[in-house]
Amino acid sequence: MRTDRLAELLVPWLAEGPAYTAVAAGVRGLALDGRLPVGTRVPSERQLAGALGLSRTTVSAAYDVLRGEGYLRSAAGAGSTVALPSVPPVRPDADPGEPAVVRDLTVAAAPAPAQLLDAVAGATADLRPLLAGYGLHPYGLPALRTAIAEHLTRRGLATAAEQVMVTSGALAGWDLLLRTVTRPGQRALVEQPTYAAALDSLAANHLRPVALPVSADGWELPVAAAEIALVTPDGQNPTGLLADGAQRRALLAALDAPVVVADETFTELVLDGEPQTQLAALDHRVVTVGSMSKAYWSGLRVGWVRADPALLARVAQVRGTVDLSSPVLEQLVATRLLAVADEVVADRVAWLCASRDALLAALACRLPDWRVVRPRAGAVLWAQLPGCSSTRLAAHALDLGLRVTPGPRFTVDGTADRWLRLPLSVPPDLADEVAVLLAAAQERAVAGADTRRIPARWTA
Repeated sequence: MRTDRLAELLVPWLAEGPAYTAVAAGVRGLALDGRLPVGTRVPSERQLAGALGLSRTTVSAAYDVLRGEGYLRSAAGAGSTVALPSVPPVRPDADPGEPAVVRDLTVAAAPAPAQLLDAVAGATADLRPLLAGYGLHPYGLPALRTAIAEHLTRRGLATAAEQVMVTSGALAGWDLLLRTVTRPGQRALVEQPTYAAALDSLAANHLRPVALPVSADGWELPVAAAEIALVTPDGQNPTGLLADGAQRRALLAALDAPVVVADETFTELVLDGEPQTQLAALDHRVVTVGSMSKAYWSGLRVGWVRADPALLARVAQVRGTVDLSSPVLEQLVATRLLAVADEVVADRVAWLCASRDALLAALACRLPDWRVVRPRAGAVLWAQLPGCSSTRLAAHALDLGLRVTPGPRFTVDGTADRWLRLPLSVPPDLADEVAVLLAAAQERAVAGADTRRIPARWTA
């Protein structure tokens, strides 16, 4: 933002209190109102001091307050940019002896979109007509089911509202399907590597996982039958692959399973190329699970299952033992966000592309021996380490204040220890800092340095 424009916006804040607290309050307020968008570079201390007629010491003190609160992020040589403070999760796998400040790269998520606050305000108004009811909707609010059906139809998959069940995310949809169509001891086909929580759901439901290998070249064709299969053709997690039409048809033809679940969590986040035909448009066996968490915000726990209404009726019965229905207010927020989906997704794709390109460049500079699959979709990198255990590297990284998840966490059989998943949640200006820490952790791991840290298991 231009120095003179920011100074003009800050003038009303300068009427009361010490000047440095007034400047800090102004920048904070403008950021929370969305008038200073996240990522905006603010003027230098000297420039803003001159424009406001204040001393540089005053503006420096204000910037220090904002950095401490998390509203400014600064890097040497790159200036300061607007941020929003985040509250780190209380992790179930936290190590009591780990550093006090740890940069967390175990969660593939991005900050909330700028459109979220308007969606929340609108949803609050939409809530009033629903207050006379009891608030439980096992299939989801009719307005959201309709919005999801229209959203899927616009993306090329003709869908009616009665084919949609609203869930607490794609993972919840996967778990409900497992509870509905499988019995303990049956086989479930899953990609290897795959999303770690998908494997956890198999274990919780006492199913036998069968690995479907995925490499940089694509999907191996399955040779074993299973009761259910889970595939992620769009932004495969963690490789970032995007299956083309021929791959999709070959995979569907080879799958020997009565139910094929297509995880479309990353379907909208195509970084290179064009979106492909959705699996459910190619095969009647395909049940789709989707989510608002990656393309919109992980704090919005809203997802869906798209399936035949008869199957959804069975799922709804099973759901009664889990969570009954999804929160009404969150469903109203999701409805509002889907109305501006194109705008939200365009912003998210631009954010992910910038993060991806910066992280790839930093890794190429600091760790040139790493082989990194350039993701065409999704929100993660999958990096192959040259003769180094990712489990040991992750332990040393935690000693250095960086939390990463090693490759075995994403496999059926604990393999892939030469691989590491890196989410595209690293702001571009911090990519080199992360690469430096990874290089230092690798050096310690290769040298056989001692560490008692336990790599992260909780991931998302």
